[in-house]
Amino acid sequence: MRAVVMNAPGDVSVETVETPRVVKPTDVVIQLAAACVCGSDLWPYRGLEGSFEEPRRMGHEYVGTVVEKGAEVATLDLGDFVIGSFMLSDGTCEICRDGYPSRCVNAGEYTGSQAEYMRVELADGSLVKVPGGRPDDPDRLADYLAASDVLGTGWYAAVAAQAGPGRTIAVVGDGAVGLCAVLAATSLGAERVIAFSRHEDRAALAREFGADVVIAERGEEGAQKVKELTGGYGAHGVCEAVGTQGSMDQALASVRPGGHVGFVGVSHDQTINGLDLFFREVHLEGGPAPVRRFLPELIELIRSGEIQPGKVFTQRVPLEQAAEAYAAMNERREIKVLLEV
Repeated sequence: MRAVVMNAPGDVSVETVETPRVVKPTDVVIQLAAACVCGSDLWPYRGLEGSFEEPRRMGHEYVGTVVEKGAEVATLDLGDFVIGSFMLSDGTCEICRDGYPSRCVNAGEYTGSQAEYMRVELADGSLVKVPGGRPDDPDRLADYLAASDVLGTGWYAAVAAQAGPGRTIAVVGDGAVGLCAVLAATSLGAERVIAFSRHEDRAALAREFGADVVIAERGEEGAQKVKELTGGYGAHGVCEAVGTQGSMDQALASVRPGGHVGFVGVSHDQTINGLDLFFREVHLEGGPAPVRRFLPELIELIRSGEIQPGKVFTQRVPLEQAAEAYAAMNERREIKVLLEV
């Protein structure tokens, strides 16, 4: 089969590799319908995430059809169209039952989704069947693909930021996750949603997803804009969707005392002032999003047409053009690129 391989920073190719098969009785093999490039894929692409001892199979966002399954898989059948999270889980350990399947103590592995096929362990706990099967509409397919990561991650950020009626939520980061956090905060009933963005195409999509205000300023000036909109207090909650020191500083500067910060950007060299948190009584929750927790709800919202998160995909290219997809996102020419398999 054909699969995307990162050979070294900046070096992405599509290679012929062995097609995966079921290995464990809890495995399935999925024929991918679509995959995509994630913002977190750009960290190793830019050489900012360790060294390359050997080429890496890429991809962790996926939708597809079950074409082979192990003897112990009980909830899925051949031909089922499924969505899974980027973190696998058995769904039965105490951590999973507490709502954090992304930290499952028995977490499984997969072979990489930027490919024609992938093997997924712990299928019963990790995958969710989509009623009605694979959609014919390519836009609906894109919506479901977004649920595998960026929508679920943005949703977690909004939940952690306590988005809901009567609350103002600010979103730091205008990539696909940040834009989905805007969509999530709106869907969860936030009274006002503020997005930080300096790019008109991203700001336009943030407004389409429900942002009431878009702020271009950064740092203290940006935080002051938030305070001006909230009676001097700051936002009730802030979604941090980048993972840098600057984005975390912006989130903490924009939240009110007693407020909530949901941080889901992959952390890179962030430090936090504990004394500031202590005296402002700021709540923090974040990390790898427990997407599996939210998937059933998100699938229904997509099926009903209430949300269209697939709009974050601003370019669609064949799998063979993966190198261009990485370059386009790295150069910020596109928000997110869908790979057609």
